[in-house]
Amino acid sequence: MTKFHFFSGRTAQAAAIAVSVAMGLSTAATGQSHGDMEAVLAGDLMLSGGFSRATLPNAPVGGGFLTIANQGGDDRLVSASADVSERVEIHEMAMEGDVMKMRELPDGLPIPAGETVELKPGSYHLMFMGLKDALVEGETVEVTLEFEQAGEVVVPLLVGAPNAKGAGHGHMDHGKMNHGDMQKDSN
Repeated sequence: MTKFHFFSGRTAQAAAIAVSVAMGLSTAATGQSHGDMEAVLAGDLMLSGGFSRATLPNAPVGGGFLTIANQGGDDRLVSASADVSERVEIHEMAMEGDVMKMRELPDGLPIPAGETVELKPGSYHLMFMGLKDALVEGETVEVTLEFEQAGEVVVPLLVGAPNAKGAGHGHMDHGKMNHGDMQKDSN
């Protein structure tokens, strides 16, 4: 049985928005296609499929998502920043017993050698804390990511519909994507 924790007032509003952003819940219609963002290279890392979701005015938080393919040695995403928010945290959502919990990863996110790590709704993600303005569908948010080995890299995230599940789409069709020479994830 799933357990729920209840909050009141502004805490309840912020908690509800944070969970909705991370889990991909929305009552909005499906997203419109805006095209995919170009892949960005940082050392042995290829960052692709970057996207965020449109937010309501005065929303305190937003989410950021992308895929990180590591063709070299072990690395770690240690921090992130963006002009659109007061701070950016690296989060994960995971089941603890029968309760889904979202938490910050204070030591960052490991990017193992030869593997691909997806930051996606309901899993690992970037959390824009203290949004300065609403994230508007069709705009681009630039996020600076810092890796232990690859260093700093700026990644564009295309803002999609409030329920977007992939870059530039309300949904993604991987069958039509050209993955080139990327190694298949061993998991």
